[in-house]
Amino acid sequence: MSTGLTFLTPPPGLAPEVHFELEEIDGAAGLFALTAASASGGSHRLYVLDASVYLPDYHPEITDDQRRQLDLNTSEDAAVLVVANPALDGTTVNLLAPIVLNVHTGSCAQVILEGQDWPVRAPLEPVAA
Repeated sequence: MSTGLTFLTPPPGLAPEVHFELEEIDGAAGLFALTAASASGGSHRLYVLDASVYLPDYHPEITDDQRRQLDLNTSEDAAVLVVANPALDGTTVNLLAPIVLNVHTGSCAQVILEGQDWPVRAPLEPVAA
């Protein structure tokens, strides 16, 4: 499955890109590649996780302004993705700056959770089968 996403503003480090494809990784429920093709022919790719699958206790609070910008009227309108950083000693996830997605429109934004005590590099714990 592949879904087109449009960021309200370019994600940090990926400017000027705003149009991305979210592609499921086969055999890994809730794991996706987020890819944008740049005008120069190169590509930007991030790995993101569906927080509801991998982090069921993670419930970031976004502001009313962020909800309005993404046209989120109910919690069912939103999905939360977190950027995963794989390394030899394990994978970490950025919980301080999740990607909040309107599941109906494909609009999204990477938001900074001000005043919340989430880490930028939280170790990802294995998911129980």
